[in-house]
Amino acid sequence: MSETAILILAAGASARMGGRDKLLEPVAGRALLRRQVEAALATGAPVVVTLPPGADARRAALAGLALRCVEVPDAAEGMAASLRAGVAALPADADAVMVVLADMPEIGAAALAAMLKAGHAAPGAILRATAPDGTPGHPVIFPRRLFPELGRLSGDRGARDILKAQAGRVVAVPLPGDQALTDLDTPEDWAAWRAKTGL
Repeated sequence: MSETAILILAAGASARMGGRDKLLEPVAGRALLRRQVEAALATGAPVVVTLPPGADARRAALAGLALRCVEVPDAAEGMAASLRAGVAALPADADAVMVVLADMPEIGAAALAAMLKAGHAAPGAILRATAPDGTPGHPVIFPRRLFPELGRLSGDRGARDILKAQAGRVVAVPLPGDQALTDLDTPEDWAAWRAKTGL
């Protein structure tokens, strides 16, 4: 049976948070990063998390969880460095990888399971979560055939160029509400989201 691994990108610097670490912000009593990793683990898929050098507090937030942490020495380069390191650390039998951004608190176990189910129904395709109106967002599932390209990325554009080049082979997976679009980068983002959700 094919297996999709989940790669959670958590090597960013939270540069727009005014000294706070957005991945350690509490959500329903848990650090966001731990909450997202627990959601990924709940799917039963293997989970790899990328971290920047010296991320002791992030590592501590993940204590006791059955995952693989990968330090990204060149994390300052941007998302591509995290993708390269994460893809290199995937299980050898992974036929696909679901790339999840750690700062998207509305992506929970149900959304991840929906993505995995869609992926099993369309092996070899790229699957991208969208808003109900089709606006593209995250997570994104990449098949194994694209692992070499993911491993050659550079800069802070992530996999945008791969998605553009493969546009005709991308399958949209609509998720409810703003799940696929909500990422929180600033204290103002967090305040507005908490006011809306009560979390």
